Amino acid sequence: MNLNMVEAINLALKQEMKKDKTVILLGEDIGKDGGVFRVTEGLLDIYGENRVIDTPLAESGIVGCSIGMAINGLKPVAEIQFEGFTYPAIDQIISHASRLRNRSRGRYTVPLVVRSPIGGGIKALEHHSESPESHYMHIPGIKVVVPSRPYNAKGLLISAIRDPDPVIFFEPKKIYRAFKEEVPEEEYTIPLGKAEILKEGEDVTLIGFGAWIKNCLEAAEELKNEISVEVLDLQTLSPLDVDAIIDSVKKTGRAVVVQEAQKTCGIASEITSLINEKAFLNMEAPVEILAGVDTITPMPKLEDYYFPNTKKIVKLVRKVNSF
Repeated sequence: MNLNMVEAINLALKQEMKKDKTVILLGEDIGKDGGVFRVTEGLLDIYGENRVIDTPLAESGIVGCSIGMAINGLKPVAEIQFEGFTYPAIDQIISHASRLRNRSRGRYTVPLVVRSPIGGGIKALEHHSESPESHYMHIPGIKVVVPSRPYNAKGLLISAIRDPDPVIFFEPKKIYRAFKEEVPEEEYTIPLGKAEILKEGEDVTLIGFGAWIKNCLEAAEELKNEISVEVLDLQTLSPLDVDAIIDSVKKTGRAVVVQEAQKTCGIASEITSLINEKAFLNMEAPVEILAGVDTITPMPKLEDYYFPNTKKIVKLVRKVNSF
């Protein structure tokens, strides 16, 4: 099947709901309207209003109710319309979802998935174009997943739904419908906590996730006759696949890390720290970071100046390679 990311996620939800009657969807406008990006379109007609639940505009209530469902035998998949709207629910996520397994000494688990779009690229308004992944990576007990293409979106989401612990599943809205690729109709899983090498290389490791993997691959292709670039898609941000990162940079001796979020305290800084800790003597050059500047995500007219792009990635790869 040739699907875009929206279609792949919809198929994953449809198949898991058919397979497991404890899978419940809830969120704002996800039923009749199919969600703000139409990711859940058609599921209400198949599974009914008892399993596809339109909620009030109350993110804390959505996640709080989902936690109660999860500890009582259901597998809720809660949609938050935009990543900037996850903040009202962050107390429920930190204080309860992430801690119940530890608090109950394993008596209870919270098989909850919180789905939300992430990032910019669609010329949206404030609170609609943010990259808060590092907030959630800092919470013990929470897994954080960001797919980069339709194929891994389906496999990672199925794994997230089946996981016994809470998962934040961020979907890059910039590439929701940007391209299609072959996605198997049959069910399959991609393990959480594992990165994937999308292109083998010898000179520089290019590390990214989410929407910017497309640009990383474009940069690697542009440089193919000049620099051998290895492209590593993190897929899961927490737990981070440290072994995959370190093995790759030990091979190449150089690294560029790409993130959309502000640079300070971002995942790229964490990866740089890990490389310095575990592979410092293997490095031929300092790690370079391509990230947003430390400002609020700008309004639409300035988006293209703020975000990474293929040209910026190529420039940094050349810089680190020539060090």
